[in-house]
Amino acid sequence: MKRSWLPSLVTLAVLVFFFAPLVMLVVNSFNASRFGGEWEGFTWQWYERLWDADEVWDALFITLKIAAVSSVTAMVLGTLAAYALHRFRSWLQSFHSMLVTLPLVMPDILMGMSLLAFFVALGVELGMATIWIAHVTFCVSFVTMVVLGRLQDFDFTLLDAARDLGASPWVAASKVLVPLLLPGILAGGLLAFTLSIDDYVITFFVSGPGTTTLPLRVASMMKGRNLPMINALSTLMIAGTFILAALAFRLQRRRA
Repeated sequence: MKRSWLPSLVTLAVLVFFFAPLVMLVVNSFNASRFGGEWEGFTWQWYERLWDADEVWDALFITLKIAAVSSVTAMVLGTLAAYALHRFRSWLQSFHSMLVTLPLVMPDILMGMSLLAFFVALGVELGMATIWIAHVTFCVSFVTMVVLGRLQDFDFTLLDAARDLGASPWVAASKVLVPLLLPGILAGGLLAFTLSIDDYVITFFVSGPGTTTLPLRVASMMKGRNLPMINALSTLMIAGTFILAALAFRLQRRRA
């Protein structure tokens, strides 16, 4: 039977669609042209300017700090929420499930405006704390969904066996439940970390003076027509992402 070339063509078209913009971005980060329309020669000047742009690195540090704290908090709260939703059935858990699902379907602009109105009504000063609360609010839902999927295949007789052997509820949870759920918890935490770094809309509403995150800084740089520097920053972030992905893949193969 003759093989069809259509699947290969479709796969190639999808890959080009996804990776062509990234290739253009990387190429333009070395383009001497300020606007990237035409190639005007190879240059390192945009990386040199980026190295001296302290406001960009300050924004990156704030972004990573918020993302780390938010993802850790979301991992703890999301795991507890997933366990409660999976193990218990009541009208309260139905309401709990609705609260967990709501951030997944609510538009970001609506959530940002709601959180801003909430903080203003309480008289809370906008800053790092409000960004952290806002990010945890939507990150918890994603962690909960991932851990819930992990709990679907969890054998709870292992906990009963641990209790029969004399383990306390805390020891059974820390020595049996958490280690077996750890891949799902880490996957949810990684997803929360990525969403926190990437968030712009909600952060725009709840950020205050001195708490400009990287997406907000990039948006202001776009208005100032600093596109080549943004290309250089994006290229470094792409390179870092590929390096981390390659290390993770290598560690996974070695473990297998």
